[in-house]
Order: sequence, then structure tokens, then C-alpha cells
Amino acid sequence: MKTEAATPSKQRHKYRIWEIDFLRGLAIILMVGYHLLYDVGDFVGLEKFLGFSTNLELTGWVIAQNFFAGLFVILSGISSTFSRNHLRRFLKFLATALLITLVTYFFDKSSVILFGIIHCLATSVLIYALIFQKSKPLTRLTWGSLILLLGFFMPAIKKALTINTNWFLPLGLHKPVFSSLDYFPLIPWFGVFLIGTALGQWLYASKKSLFHRPLPETFINWCGQHSLWIYLLHQPIIMAILYLLGYITLF
Repeated sequence: MKTEAATPSKQRHKYRIWEIDFLRGLAIILMVGYHLLYDVGDFVGLEKFLGFSTNLELTGWVIAQNFFAGLFVILSGISSTFSRNHLRRFLKFLATALLITLVTYFFDKSSVILFGIIHCLATSVLIYALIFQKSKPLTRLTWGSLILLLGFFMPAIKKALTINTNWFLPLGLHKPVFSSLDYFPLIPWFGVFLIGTALGQWLYASKKSLFHRPLPETFINWCGQHSLWIYLLHQPIIMAILYLLGYITLF
């Protein structure tokens, strides 16, 4: 019988890890929802949307935002242990990050994104490839935990220091007056990323799913497989819809 050779895209799909796609998809969906609430609260002036408060300074929302952002970063760390080309992965994140900075600069110069989550991931991939890739998982876990712990002391460190420059922005140190639509400094988020690389080495040494039986693909998995594109396009789409509805103007 004649058999059809598998295309490269089918081969990649065959070896995808179901639970990582699912969790990444869940994280990106929650992130889009969070940004949607911010937009309708800030531009439309709604106090609630679909039953959810648009006041994102509430403790519950702060915890939720750190949860799904942390999930996204730790999964990126896990995925880095699968990568065969860290340079290409870094350049992909870097190009996306620079585009985000450029767009937000023209949208709102006072809150331009200089070191958002994609900038953080680009830098984390580069540092991991240059310094930590050949280290043992326990070493990465130790360093990741120390960086994460240091993050808890950053408020006290910033109070003790007088910072009059934004050159140390990637580390979490900046001028007293600083505003950005998205800010994820390496301290503590590179620690979260490093912990993810340790988990990737331990849990996925065989580069196979932890589920022995194939699980059905879902919309959430699809979102996980295209998370970078969703992250890049969701805000312009939301802004376009709000513009068409007359809630925002271009000039």
C-alpha cells in the first residue's frame, strides 16, 4: 500500500506535549481576559464587565495576574529545555519585544513598554543559553530560588537606594517615577524561568507527555500552540473593536 509521508508540521504536532500546550493556552487566555478588563475599565469607564471588576488593583486581581504570568514564564523555561536553537528562540522573542516597544511608544509615550514579559523572556533565554544550559537542574533550581527570594527584598532595596536612572530597569531598579503598561524585571522573573528549566529537565527528560494516553486537542491547546501571536495581536484587536464602537479615537 502507498503511504503518505508525514509533513514537518504534522511531525511537530505529533511530538507536542499536551499538558504544556494546555497550560500555556490557559495562561494566555487569562492574560487576554486581564488586558480586556483593563481596557474596558480605562477606555470605556465600566466598573464591571461580564461580572468581573475592572479595578485590577484589588488583591485578588494582583494575585491572579502574578499566577498566570508566572505560569507563562515557568512554561517558557520548561520549553527552553526542548529547544535545539536558543539563538533563533532569542531572536524571535527579541523581534517581538522591539515591535511592542515601538508600538507602545507611539500609542502612549508616558507608559511605553521598555521591559515587558516578552523582553524578560528574550533576556532569560539568552542568559540561560550562555550561562545555565549545561548546568545541572539542581544548580538552576538553587539560583532560580535565590533570584526569586531576592525579588521579595526589592521594595526594601529600592527604598534604601537612590536611583536616578532607568539603566537598571531590567533588574527591577528604576527612577521613583516610572510608568509602563507592562513591566517584568529579571528579579524575580528570571528566577521563575530558571526554576522552569529545572522542572523541564526533571519532568521531561524523555521529551514526552506525562500522560501515557493521547488526549483530545482543545481550543485551549490551540491557543497554547500560537501563544506568541495571540499575545502580539490581542491588544490591537481589542483597540480596533473599541475604536469601531467609538470608545477611543486615534487623534
